[in-house]
Amino acid sequence: MYQLAPNIELLFTEEAEYHDRVRAAASAGFTAVEMWGPTGIDAPSKPKDVPALKAALEETGLQLTAQLSEPRTQFMIPPFDDSPFFDHLDEGVAIAQQLGCPRLVVGSGTGFGGSKRQVQLDKLIDIYTRAIAQIEGSGITLVLEAVNVRVDHPGSLLDRTAEAAYVARGVDSPQFGILYDLYHSTVEGETAAAALAEAGDTVKYVQIADAPGRGEPGSGSIDWPARLGDLRASGYDGPIGLEYYPTQETVASTAFIRGLAGDA
Repeated sequence: MYQLAPNIELLFTEEAEYHDRVRAAASAGFTAVEMWGPTGIDAPSKPKDVPALKAALEETGLQLTAQLSEPRTQFMIPPFDDSPFFDHLDEGVAIAQQLGCPRLVVGSGTGFGGSKRQVQLDKLIDIYTRAIAQIEGSGITLVLEAVNVRVDHPGSLLDRTAEAAYVARGVDSPQFGILYDLYHSTVEGETAAAALAEAGDTVKYVQIADAPGRGEPGSGSIDWPARLGDLRASGYDGPIGLEYYPTQETVASTAFIRGLAGDA
């Protein structure tokens, strides 16, 4: 049985406040949630009320499985200034610790056409090796996400699961791994079983949405029983973030995948 974590940016938006979305998720029978960034530096632009979120999580007993690291720095674009990322990293870690969140999601930013791809991948290894050194002892894991460039994130450097795994292996830390997003992987034309086999034990978090459309599982063409089987066969047994745009009321949109996850 997989633990599902609805994304409170996109789901339970029937409630205006994020802390009330946590309570709504608990009332619907979920034991976990995930979210985007807490401070409003990136999307969404409204900062979260961290004490209110903490109170809601403690009241309900829900686990916050992941949050975004902020800001989403453009590491590869001249003048190559990565200081905003490092300057705010400790703040993100402190918020994650306050909320009991074990993971910060990080990215690659936009690729730079004036530099070889391999050089940029190796630069990511250096950046995240330094990041892990900075947060050593925090108990927080950084998970690197590859995203699709065909629909949602044109120009992003990291769009392949194998290259995210390459960076993770280069960083070589138990505090660093990859976020495997099955939606992004599918849109990029990857085969989930092959991508997961290549990524091996670097996968430390998973998110899902259906394709095409990025709606709830069951709204597109992904074979969900098979894909959950691929996840299980790969050895992944952690939480699964529900990061999708619902095409119907939130609770109804979760029914299909909840039924499958209970048996997976």
